[in-house]
Amino acid sequence: MVNLPNCPKCNSEYTYEDGSLFICPECAHEWTLKSENENNDDEKVVKDSNGNILSDGDSVTVIKDLKVKGSSSSIKKGTKVKNIRLVDGDHDIDCKIDGFGAMSLKSEFVKKI
Repeated sequence: MVNLPNCPKCNSEYTYEDGSLFICPECAHEWTLKSENENNDDEKVVKDSNGNILSDGDSVTVIKDLKVKGSSSSIKKGTKVKNIRLVDGDHDIDCKIDGFGAMSLKSEFVKKI
């Protein structure tokens, strides 16, 4: 018989495995061994094109002309963007750009000021 870990929430010994998840039938807690071992200490680090770490509220500069879907104009190289907000996903920066409004940018196309 395979030794499964006890539930980290209620310490129940009646856990079972469902694919890559462990599930506790008593408290309905679901977890993976990876998430329990790492304990969510590995937050995603967002870096700009030069390798500088970005954080919420930083100011950045666009390093190349960026086409905007649905618009005939583009964001020009050198455009300054203030007060960025980091989000999860492919485009990891949310911001407001004068003349364009709310935008999502990829961190590889900006550099920290």
